[in-house]
Amino acid sequence: PEDVLLAAEVVSPDSIARDREAKPRKYAAAGIPHFWRVENDGGRAIVYVFELEPATRTYAPVSIHHDQLKLTTPFPLDIPLTEVQP
Repeated sequence: PEDVLLAAEVVSPDSIARDREAKPRKYAAAGIPHFWRVENDGGRAIVYVFELEPATRTYAPVSIHHDQLKLTTPFPLDIPLTEVQP
């Protein structure tokens, strides 16, 4: 895990609890600095962005993206979420 910069989970109906609770705790405990959770909201992709708070080894929310995922950290990225199909 020390080589992993970003972990992302795409939430499905049968994995909601694992993707929202169990997996982020495991990734944070492993020291992965960035975590994204992608969810389907009525056919629209929503991306929740988190960063690791090193003192507590938990993820702190950074942003929520509904129409456009535009970030500079951990790398430059610009994705029109309105074009992502469920």
